[in-house]
Parts: sequence; C-alpha cells; structure tokens
Amino acid sequence: MNNLEVLIHSDVFLQVKEHLESSFPYEGCGFLFGDNKNARVITKATPALNNKTGDQRRRFEISPLDYMKAERLALEQDLTLLGVYHSHPNHPAIPSEHDRIQAMPFFSYLILSIQEGTFAKATSWRIKEGTQQFEEEKLKIPQLQNH
Repeated sequence: MNNLEVLIHSDVFLQVKEHLESSFPYEGCGFLFGDNKNARVITKATPALNNKTGDQRRRFEISPLDYMKAERLALEQDLTLLGVYHSHPNHPAIPSEHDRIQAMPFFSYLILSIQEGTFAKATSWRIKEGTQQFEEEKLKIPQLQNH
C-alpha cells in the first residue's frame, strides 16, 4: 500500500457504520486506532461524544479530554491513534471547510455519508504534507461492498 491508502478491518468498519447510523440526524464521531508500520491498517474504533454546542446536525467536536483518553488507550493497547471518523447526515462523504480547518496532519479522517439514517458512502482523507489541504486516501475494506 502506498502512503495514501488505508485498510480498515471490515468488523471495525461495520461498528463505525452502526454507530453513525444510530447517531442520525446528528453527526456522530469517534477515534480510529491501528498500525502504521508497513501500511496504515485500522484495527479498532471507539465512539466519542459529540461535544459541539449548537447544531450537531452539521458539526462535531471532540473534547480535549476525549483525545487524551484516546491517546492513553492507544498506549495501553500498543496501538497508534490514526485518526477520527465522523458522519455527514444527508450530505456527501467529502470534507467540509470546517473539517479542513480543524484537521491535523498525520490523521486519517474517515467520513460516512448517512442518508436518512442509512449508510450511503465512505471516504477517507488526510492533510497533504506541508499544506492544509485534504487528499483522498484509497479506502480498502476487505469483504465489504458499496464503499
């Protein structure tokens, strides 16, 4: 895999999908963990609370405390915190301007479009090195169709 590919285990993807479908009509969010030694492979996901004040149908925010807990979990389980996932309720699975401004280098940003409560499409994005612009990652989900 090249450096803009990400493989997510199908059971982990299904867990994320179920979480985000159940969060509809609000944006759901969480963390992605795994290994980045030879390839970016996501082996674990944990949900996070959307702490955004105001309209959670269009924005999500993860608290600094939840980020600290995710970093601790990664250390305890010998994993790497590889990114964040979130949903776009009734919108395409492409990053918004808000997503771009909030994004951190290195992280993968898995976005699921949830249309009327049902998964429609998944994409993954990463900030291009030396810029604040997203590049789409090739998302590989073994044994899963319609992504």
